[in-house]
Parts: sequence; structure tokens; C-alpha cells
Amino acid sequence: MESDAASLPSHRAPDLLAPGALIRLRSGLLAVDVAPAAGGRIAQIVRDDVAWLVGYSERNAAAIAWGCYPMLPWAGRIRRGRFEFDGRVWQLPLNFGAHAIHGVGFALPWHVQEHSDLHAELSLQLPGDARWPFGGSARQRIELRNNALRMRLSVTAGSRAMPAVIGWHPWFGKPDRVEFKPDAVYPLDAEGIAVHPLQEPAPGPWDNCFVNNEPVLLERGGQRLRLTSNCMHWVVYDQPAHATCIEPQSGPPDAFNLEPTALAPGASIDAWFELEWL
Repeated sequence: MESDAASLPSHRAPDLLAPGALIRLRSGLLAVDVAPAAGGRIAQIVRDDVAWLVGYSERNAAAIAWGCYPMLPWAGRIRRGRFEFDGRVWQLPLNFGAHAIHGVGFALPWHVQEHSDLHAELSLQLPGDARWPFGGSARQRIELRNNALRMRLSVTAGSRAMPAVIGWHPWFGKPDRVEFKPDAVYPLDAEGIAVHPLQEPAPGPWDNCFVNNEPVLLERGGQRLRLTSNCMHWVVYDQPAHATCIEPQSGPPDAFNLEPTALAPGASIDAWFELEWL
């Protein structure tokens, strides 16, 4: 699902990650850098000198390929950027080979509503043009609580109904160990798109969406990290040698076609994602 990362737009401007452009959150041994202008993403998470995310570099500048960023108003691929909604066919710009991927929020600057040493509130007005013709808005809260990082994300429809799927895309530096026990997996078709019916999970490596209701445990640099979310769809991409992506989402990739849902005008969808060091 992520194999064409180089085709995505890049955040090459160094001022997006300059010290003055970052919001530093800190609680005890835990430090988190938030980059509002770089897609509202978390640029890095460091706990007791262990860096947990793949960071930005000139060799790793594609917007899709670093940090931990919000995915909205869709997550994963939309097949050929096309879907039906409200009685007509819509076409999104193709930004991942033949498909549209991960929404628009990860490539737009977010507005800082407020922040302190322990939290940041960000907002985004979604476009009402060819990139995303429905408009609407998004908010996220990033908060430190003792040994935990908690993220909350929401999308609200504007004056018209719209489909919506939200989630997060963390690029974890390659873990020493992952404990992941999903219930089922969405198989992939010839285009690499998730399809029905669900199947029993097979051994990795993976680039798949799973149904998962259990915490995910990571070990890295002598530390243990537990991932939990109210999302039941988790994409795991562990094929690269340098990273593993573990992505909670409110729906599967290509959800607008595979499992369509709708937000009424003014209605919202929200989700949370927590990283807790044990």
C-alpha cells in the first residue's frame, strides 16, 4: 500500500521544521515535536533518548514517508480516486500512481488553536475544490499524560453531506519486536486494494488492513510501547527494513467504495489513538 511513496508531494522547505515552527511538548522523559505547517503531523517522539519515529531528511522528504500524520477525510487508497456518493460519481486527484491516498490533511498547513507544554490543539478548513469538493473542517488534539501520548482527531461536515474516514499514519523506526494479534484481514486484489470477504490473517510481512480489537505492543531500544485506539481497522505496513507503520483507522482503505458511510451536514466523526510506554 505504501510502495510508491516517492510519487507523493514532499515537504522540502526547511522552515517547516525550523525550531520556531515546531511545538515542543514535554512530560518527564517524553518529548514530542509537532509540526503544524507540515500537515499537522508529529515530527518526532523521543522518550529517554530513544527516537520512535522515522524523521524528515532530504533523502526522506516525501510527505507520506515520515513522522506521524493525520489521514482525512479518507485513509488509505481510494481506487483510481473514484467513488459514488449522493447519486453521482466523484473523481479525486490521483496522488499515488493510479489511486488517491490518505486524504488531504497530511499535505496542508494546520492552524494552531492553542498549546501548552502538555498539549496542542490544531484545526484545518478542508478545501471545497477539486482536491476535496465537499468542504468541512478537521480538528486534532495532541496531549501528553505521564508516560502516554494521546491523540484525538475529528472531521465535521460543512453545509453538505460527505463521506469520511479518519486515522493516523505513524512511521515507527523499525521495532525490535511487534506483538499484533488481529482477528481478520482484508485481502488485496490485483491493484493492491482491500476487498471483501475478510480472511484469516497469514504470517507477515504485511501491507494489509486488519480487523483488530487488541492493543498492539512494540519494543524498541529497550522500551515497550502499547498502542490502543477506538478504531477497529488497523493497517500494518512492515515491509521496509527501516520502518513499520501501524495505522488505526475508522474504516478500511477504499472505504468510500467498500464500506461507504456518510456524515450529514454539520455531523462529525471522531477517533482517538494512544501510545503508552510501559
